[in-house]
Amino acid sequence: MSDKKPLSSVNDFVVRFANVNGSGSASANEMFARAILRHGVPVSPRNIFPSNIQGLPTWYEVRVTEDGHLGARGGVDMMVAMNPQTWDKDVAGIEPGGYLFYDSTKPMPSTKFRDDITVIGVPLTAITNSTYTDPRQRQLFKNIIYLGALSALLDMDPKVIEQLIGEQYKGKEKLLSSNVHALHLGRDWALQNLKCPIGLRVKKSDKVGDRIFIEGNSAAALGAVYGGATVCAWYPITPSSSVAEAFTAHCKKYRHDPETGKAKYAIVQGEDELASIGIVIGASWNGARAFTATSGPGISLMTEFIGLSYFAEIPAVIMNIQRAGPSTGMPTRTQQCDIIACAYASHGDTKHVLLFPEDPAEAFEFAAAAFDLAERLQTTIFLMLDLDIGMNHRLCRPLKWDDARQYDRGKVMTTEMLEEGRDFGRYLDVDGDGIPYRTYPGTHPTKGSYFTRGTSRDRYARYSEEGSVYADNMQRLVRKFETAQDLVPRPLQANAERPTKYGVIYFGSTSPAMDEAIGLLEARGHQLDRLRIRAFPFHSSVASFLAEHDFVYVVEQNRDSQLRQLIVNENGIDPVRLVPIVHYDGTPITARFIAKAIGDHQDHLKVTPLRKAVS
Repeated sequence: MSDKKPLSSVNDFVVRFANVNGSGSASANEMFARAILRHGVPVSPRNIFPSNIQGLPTWYEVRVTEDGHLGARGGVDMMVAMNPQTWDKDVAGIEPGGYLFYDSTKPMPSTKFRDDITVIGVPLTAITNSTYTDPRQRQLFKNIIYLGALSALLDMDPKVIEQLIGEQYKGKEKLLSSNVHALHLGRDWALQNLKCPIGLRVKKSDKVGDRIFIEGNSAAALGAVYGGATVCAWYPITPSSSVAEAFTAHCKKYRHDPETGKAKYAIVQGEDELASIGIVIGASWNGARAFTATSGPGISLMTEFIGLSYFAEIPAVIMNIQRAGPSTGMPTRTQQCDIIACAYASHGDTKHVLLFPEDPAEAFEFAAAAFDLAERLQTTIFLMLDLDIGMNHRLCRPLKWDDARQYDRGKVMTTEMLEEGRDFGRYLDVDGDGIPYRTYPGTHPTKGSYFTRGTSRDRYARYSEEGSVYADNMQRLVRKFETAQDLVPRPLQANAERPTKYGVIYFGSTSPAMDEAIGLLEARGHQLDRLRIRAFPFHSSVASFLAEHDFVYVVEQNRDSQLRQLIVNENGIDPVRLVPIVHYDGTPITARFIAKAIGDHQDHLKVTPLRKAVS
């Protein structure tokens, strides 16, 4: 019996499942999240899994949040402890007054529990062993049985889960009926033997609205389809592989000629990351819209070809689904740790365009926009996702597309323009924006051709090692990068209710936690203006925001505060005025973490120094 009053909350709690990787639990756990969603209650699930195939611990966390907070909250209200390896850690992570759900088939010593939580034991193994004989069935149906027990404990409508099972096993009646049976085995046992419901309950609501539930990687891949990509070259690497897999699925649906059935795309798995980006650059040089998807180690291997794209000015799109580095690092943990590596990728002086979507909806929009930007600017564009956005389902606004939208192919000199006698210099800046004209291969039999090279050349693509010629070209590339400031997505600013001299800058997957943290900070009496950066190069509004505030917190998920470094480097600001708020243990940043870090710093600033008394 708990010494502390059990937690009581409706549609606002966190459930974490602790399982063994490869046990078949993923399907049941995701069904739990989707079932709550079908009750009209927003959820924010996160899968925390190991980089091996089977045997190591895995967790699946579901935040139930009628208020719509989609960031990680921190803390666990109910732990579904199915893994003896992580028992002690899992039990320790439960909030005081929380609940521990476990398989009580084998008795556990009292020392394995806590006095301030409610312990709920269900003999899952005994139930499965008495019902099933096949070992694999016992393992798989055990997951559905605990889902049934949870539905009773949390007061969930079993018909909603039955509907989900029906959708998953449509046309497979034997599997459908056996899963429904397992669901009710667990639910009936809980109703007959436990006090149901507990303090945590799910109540039907209407807070989901028209939002969709989608992974960021799938949304980005769909954005590539709508953005006109016809070539994808990739090499498998976690957590980006599902981008290429989703692109393949989307292309099979949307990119086959309806009359002939012929595929109108090419998807190539390269021998490695370097080969993949080489294929992308070659396809783009020929006029195709091409991209690759990778993660940090792949970026490291691609840097030579990225430099070629920058210097020879060939469009390319790289979707970087960031993970914890360096080296192999933690392949299945999230970070925002490739900012500097991508912004200045390759040797020599380079600067690259980075896009920072906050959710799957922006991943879709920015992925499509990346191909326009790549061709307009004739350079590599990085779409900077991370594992948290890319591999987790997230509620977001519906994906929208304007069918009247035309692709921006940039400055392309046509046959007619060449016939008119237009002066064609492949690296000639005719408009003052740093962007030259290009031609597609085969545009004209005698005009508009040039030699593409990674060595220095003049405005007409003629080889040159003259210092002044080289400097002229490099300075033009700077002008082009400055032009990009007004082409990329602009920052979004939200001001506090009262004027304040403090601000916060954040980006990407930190956004939902940051938005929630603002409310927590306001409850402590702290007012902050906030600016969400959505792209690099930084728009002029970033410099204005910095100038308007005495101190600006920069919230990010890496050790070295890389976005802060980039802001200091590009804006020449005194780094003392930029306060780093960094989180880098591989788990998603939480609202509690942000609010505590900023709140403690704010409290320190408000402390009035003691003054020596005058005698």
